[in-house]
Amino acid sequence: MPPDVPPIQELAAPASWHAVEIISDLHLQREEPATTAALQRYLQQTTADALFILGDLFEVWVGDDSMDEPGSFEAECCAMLADAARQRPVYFMHGNRDFLVGSEFARRSGVQLLADPTVLDFAGQRWLLSHGDALCLDDVEYQKFRAIARNPAWQAQLLARPLAERRAQGRSARAQSEARKHSPEAFYGDVDAAAALQWLVAANSRVLIHGHTHRPADHAIADARTPESPAMRHVLSDWDLAATPPRAQVLRLSLRGLERENIAPM
Repeated sequence: MPPDVPPIQELAAPASWHAVEIISDLHLQREEPATTAALQRYLQQTTADALFILGDLFEVWVGDDSMDEPGSFEAECCAMLADAARQRPVYFMHGNRDFLVGSEFARRSGVQLLADPTVLDFAGQRWLLSHGDALCLDDVEYQKFRAIARNPAWQAQLLARPLAERRAQGRSARAQSEARKHSPEAFYGDVDAAAALQWLVAANSRVLIHGHTHRPADHAIADARTPESPAMRHVLSDWDLAATPPRAQVLRLSLRGLERENIAPM
């Protein structure tokens, strides 16, 4: 039985919006400057009326006070987003790597925080947006950690620790994640179809858009209520400009529907 559906935020797009774009899983870090540069170029060139970032914008975020260190990578990213937010609305949803992004980051960057999940009412559709990690029910160990990490009391205790200690913990977690990726026993859960459909029904939506899994694809979800017309699940790409071939994809929503655009150099 899928768990209960979390509260669903609603966002009605202004009538002036003609196109919005959605990205996720950029995993920005100082050690990968090509991906950061690609984001900067994209932010300067996009013609979208609004931008939605569905989590894991950062490889790790150890607290908003990380922006206070002179020359910090976090402060540089915040300034880049602030420039973008002066051009168009920019929305951010927490991921599993940057769940500690807080109100100070939003204030400085001009980015608007979104709940997970959120329904975007736009272009005649109700698009259900999520990072996607909460729906990967087969990843039992991660779901146990997620329940702890999203607890405000636990977060407050973590953020009370010295910044240097949190940075060290972040580096350790990143190293463990990289080791896990290359382990023969590595397990990567996917979104549970029954849970996804439960969310869609609760949101009165037929389309789910999410990231997290790094498996860009378009999936039909069987729905007994409308067997001739399945619901859809659209998975966002991660960004990695150092990969071979490089990856960077944008999902664009407009009156023409949904389109994928690869912006990584070929």
